[in-house]
Amino acid sequence: MTAAVLVLENGQVFRGREYGAVGETLGEAVFCTAMTGYQETLTDPSYHRQIVVATAPQIGNTGWNNEDGESTGSAGSEGEVGDSGKIWVAGYAVRNPTRRVSNWRATTSLEDELERQGIVGISGIDTRTVVRVLRDHGSMRAGVFSGGALADDDELIARVRSQPSMKGANLAGEVSTDTGYLVEPASDPRFTVAAIDLGIKTNTPRMFAERGVAVHVLPADAGFDAIAELKPDGVFLSNGPGDPATADDAVELTRRVLGADLPLFGICFGNQILGRAFGRNTYKMKFGHRGINIPVIDAATGKVSITAQNHGFALEGEAGEEFDTDFGRARVSHVCANDGTVEGVELLSGRAFSVQYHPEAAAGPHDAAYLFDRFVSLLEADRAHGTRS
Repeated sequence: MTAAVLVLENGQVFRGREYGAVGETLGEAVFCTAMTGYQETLTDPSYHRQIVVATAPQIGNTGWNNEDGESTGSAGSEGEVGDSGKIWVAGYAVRNPTRRVSNWRATTSLEDELERQGIVGISGIDTRTVVRVLRDHGSMRAGVFSGGALADDDELIARVRSQPSMKGANLAGEVSTDTGYLVEPASDPRFTVAAIDLGIKTNTPRMFAERGVAVHVLPADAGFDAIAELKPDGVFLSNGPGDPATADDAVELTRRVLGADLPLFGICFGNQILGRAFGRNTYKMKFGHRGINIPVIDAATGKVSITAQNHGFALEGEAGEEFDTDFGRARVSHVCANDGTVEGVELLSGRAFSVQYHPEAAAGPHDAAYLFDRFVSLLEADRAHGTRS
């Protein structure tokens, strides 16, 4: 086995063995508390430029398959493209990789897929200690080094500290589709939605399609004219990576959509974009929310949903807070039960709403799937009232 090290910005070094590709990778070290669904985590575009530390002690039991990826394509080290989903994480840190794959759907092992796609990882480290450091001191710049990339600790720490911070990073364009594509339902579509791909996961258009909605997925830099040309019944803002404070174009596009009175639904990064369009500010969280068991309170009803989340930035605000926007009165609709973080905003008119979590919840809870039904109901109401034909 080849030696490997995980180096944190604060100077701490964790020594283990290579896992996946051998070499060097840099990114922001974050931890994910999900006990299952590592394939969905690794292929989530929202993890772009992040080194994920798994809190589950054993990883890889179910191998890797061609069905559970949350991104399109899977370009490998030789440039070939597969169907299993492109891995977007910068690196992966685990404690105990399984020695045997046991799942009837597996086409390969996790380690082999990490190697094929050139993802540098590390195993055999005390991930509990790493998570405590990140929890107490916050997510920080980091690097994983193995093979020829190894050097003395001071040099590796210098490499880690030389990379840019996640704060101020404009990344949505790096994970978005270049040309756009269409996802259609099995039968004739009832409605059409324009989805802005800020890092969209593949299960989101499927959730719409199951409800009879055709989804035109558009690039992150799409302008309002591209939306208007489609004459959609509504607009969707997807999840994605990076600092929402840099996404001025997406915010301006959202303001155009709101000004045109098109129904709008956003999740995760899209929640932050809608909040900014409402005039709210965002901030970088200490260590963020990444997992599939995070409780969220609906401020209007008190109902709690267990949700899947992946975000390191959040909107400013408090539970139930109402405020004025250029598009009417709005409120903070949802908050995290753990720490009070804003988890949703909406116009009181009901024309636009968003949540910070992932209602498509592949490899996660299904408590929030009703939000897709809520959006479809809004489209149905528009049609019934003749707002749109």
